[in-house]
Amino acid sequence: MKRSTSYLLSMAALAGSTLLLPACNKANDPQSPDVAVTAQDQSLAEDETAALADLTDAAAPADAAAPNSPAAEADDLTRLAGRCLTRTYDAATRTLTLDFGTTNCVGPNGVARRGKIVTVFGGQPRDAGATKTITLVDYYRNDNQHTGTRVITRLGTGSWNLSVQNASITTSAGKHSWSASRTYTRTAGQATRTLSDDEYSVTGQTSGTNRKGQDYSAVIGQPLIKKFQPGCARTFVAGTVTISTEGARELLLNYDPTGTQACDNIASITTNGVTRTIRVGGRL
Repeated sequence: MKRSTSYLLSMAALAGSTLLLPACNKANDPQSPDVAVTAQDQSLAEDETAALADLTDAAAPADAAAPNSPAAEADDLTRLAGRCLTRTYDAATRTLTLDFGTTNCVGPNGVARRGKIVTVFGGQPRDAGATKTITLVDYYRNDNQHTGTRVITRLGTGSWNLSVQNASITTSAGKHSWSASRTYTRTAGQATRTLSDDEYSVTGQTSGTNRKGQDYSAVIGQPLIKKFQPGCARTFVAGTVTISTEGARELLLNYDPTGTQACDNIASITTNGVTRTIRVGGRL
């Protein structure tokens, strides 16, 4: 039977996503950090939220009611996190704890983590209607602190809803805070347990305040496409996000500017009719 949520990488773990843009003082130029910062924040937020779903899915108990239940996908958990974490599961409270320790541990995807990911399960993880609530305890990714609650509700056939509540990422450049609602619809890979043939279509919206202190809203236009074949799992291969910021500025983030759904980290941002090619998958 297939797992209940997707292994994303992380966007698992989706390595953190960042836009590599030169400085520019033109407020309407997509090369301007002031214009691009919201897209950058959004990309990183999507990335780590997906990574959290991946990790907790792989580490979920095979039987939520059984004491000391082993991880449902132990091999995938090792592939995602390496030997960086200690997994414990309390069947009485249905609480899973992934402890990365108090010092950075670099996983197979090059992301350094420390702190704890705590997940409480409602129902059997693979059943329709089952939930998992993810909270973070002194949790850091690449020395940036992540907070907030993620609630995942399974819809059946591997699809699921995600609610992100009171989330934030604190970096040396400032603090990004947001809430979001997402639906992940599995479009391939339902018949196998392996994640390498999984594909998802993602829709939804976000609102928050970027690292510059500017309020924004973001709506997925063309659904984001996530593939888990080797080379594709670090970012989306297609889809667009329309981001509206203070001052009525609007920016289009496009994960497939070539129209090929290539497994690369090339994307683009467009504002005021001007388009700039970017890369996602940096060190934030």
